[in-house]
Amino acid sequence: MQVCDTVLSKEKIREIIAKRVAKEFKDGDVVTLGIGLPNLAAAYIPPEMNVIIHSENGVLGIGKKAEGEYEDARIINSGGTPSHIKRGASFFDSQMAFMMMRGGHIDATVLGALQVDEEGSIASWQIPGKFVPGIGGSMDLVVGAKKVIVAMEHLSKGEIKIVKKCTLPLTAYREVDMIVTERCVFKVANHKLVLIEINPMYSIDDIKRSISASFTVDSNLKLMEV
Repeated sequence: MQVCDTVLSKEKIREIIAKRVAKEFKDGDVVTLGIGLPNLAAAYIPPEMNVIIHSENGVLGIGKKAEGEYEDARIINSGGTPSHIKRGASFFDSQMAFMMMRGGHIDATVLGALQVDEEGSIASWQIPGKFVPGIGGSMDLVVGAKKVIVAMEHLSKGEIKIVKKCTLPLTAYREVDMIVTERCVFKVANHKLVLIEINPMYSIDDIKRSISASFTVDSNLKLMEV
């Protein structure tokens, strides 16, 4: 099913999502950011807030994207982008990085997704018939992190991504706690979607038309900052 979208630039969409995701972090949190859009949230963490970013390639204390003279191809985030390193950061092998993920030491993880359904299940790694190198660390993160946030564009080329039931291969079953798109924010409570914030450019009816999942509206529905 295809849905028409309100025109927002790709850059603005990603900015809205990344800014909103960064608001979920608390002082002292250890956070793992996924490849692509989730990594952008690092740029919107207030400098006075001590959020420790963990990267599955073996860094604890990675910062925002590095540019120009600060770029070092040896110091990269999970997506391979040169990044700043915070004072006190540490480096280790992938085995240790995954032990942190699997051992419940990550306070929050932010991941992209192909689909998320109304029960909080996530499909994020494979479209049947298309080559993928593997599931990577996403399966470990969604079951090991204390809070799982999906950060994704609301639609994919007009196709609905927040669905009644995932039809693509699952990354995890009923593990998502929050979904952030440029249109709205859902929390997942008791395996049901609750709309807690909405972009003022859209109405609740717009949200209903652009997802196939069922949801309720929080009595204290807020407007997203755009």
